[in-house]
Amino acid sequence: MDTKELLKKVRKIEIKTQRLSDHVFGGEYHSTFKGRGMTFSEVRQYQFGDDVRNIDWNVTARYSEPFVKVFEEERELTMMLMVDVSGSEFFGTKDQLKKDVITEIAATLAFSATQNNDKIGLMLFSDKIELYIPPKKGRYHVLRIIRELIEFKPQSKKTDIAAAIKYLSNVMKKKAIVFMLSDFMDDDYQQTLKIAGNKHDVTGIRVFDPAEEEIPNLGLVQMLDEETGEFVTVNTGSKSVRKNYAEYYRGRAAYFNESFTLSGAGVINNRVDESYVKKLLGYFKRRG
Repeated sequence: MDTKELLKKVRKIEIKTQRLSDHVFGGEYHSTFKGRGMTFSEVRQYQFGDDVRNIDWNVTARYSEPFVKVFEEERELTMMLMVDVSGSEFFGTKDQLKKDVITEIAATLAFSATQNNDKIGLMLFSDKIELYIPPKKGRYHVLRIIRELIEFKPQSKKTDIAAAIKYLSNVMKKKAIVFMLSDFMDDDYQQTLKIAGNKHDVTGIRVFDPAEEEIPNLGLVQMLDEETGEFVTVNTGSKSVRKNYAEYYRGRAAYFNESFTLSGAGVINNRVDESYVKKLLGYFKRRG
C-alpha cells in the first residue's frame, strides 16, 4: 500500500470513528470507566452531613473549628488496546474482513479515550508480541495507532493469547482499561487472564464471521489454514467432519465467554455483519 492510499484509508477511518466517539460514545465511556481514585483538592469548613472521617485535624486545631478535606476524582486513565494480528483475522465472507472490523472498533475506542484526555497504548500480537506502542495522549498518537492497525504485516500467523496477556502484566504496572480484540480461536489462557483481571479492567471483544460457525456441504474442498499456511483437503460432504468442526468452533466460543466471565472481565461478541456501535453502546450502558 503506497503512502497516499494509506493516508486516505487512515482519514476515512478517522472521520467515521471520531464522529461515533464524539456523538455516541464520549459520555458513555466517561461514565463507564471512572478515574482510578480520589485525589486531594482543598479544605473547607465542615458542613452538616459531611463525612467526619474527612476532617483535617491539623487545620481544625489551628482555627478552632472543624474543616474537612475535599477530594476529586482522579480522571486520567490509561487504555491498552490488545489486537490479534494472526492469520485467522484476514478471513471474511461479508463486506469486511474481521481485521477491518477490529480496526474500526479499536479506533472508536481510542478516540473515546482521547476525548477524556486518557492515554492510549497498542499491542499487536500473534503467538508473540509483534508490536508494542507505549500509552500516550493525543490525536496524532491515535492516528499512528490506526496506521499500524491498517498496514502492519505480522511475522507470524499463529495465535497465543496467554503469552499476550503475560506481556501485558509485565509492561503495565498501574491499573489500565484493557480491550482485547480477537476471534479467540485459542485456549489455555483462562488462568493467565484471571491474574490480569485482578489488576486491570479487562474486556474481551470477539469478532467473528458467520461462515466460520459451520462448514457448508460442498463436497471435497481444498482449504487454506491461515495460521499454518498449509492447504488441506476437507470432505465437507461428511456429516461427522461438519459436526466435529461445529463442535470445535462452539467450544472455542464457549471457552472465551466462560474464561472472561469467570475472570470478572467484560464480554462482547460481535459478528462482522452486526453493528459494533450497538454492541459497544449496550455494553457501556450495562456497565455504567
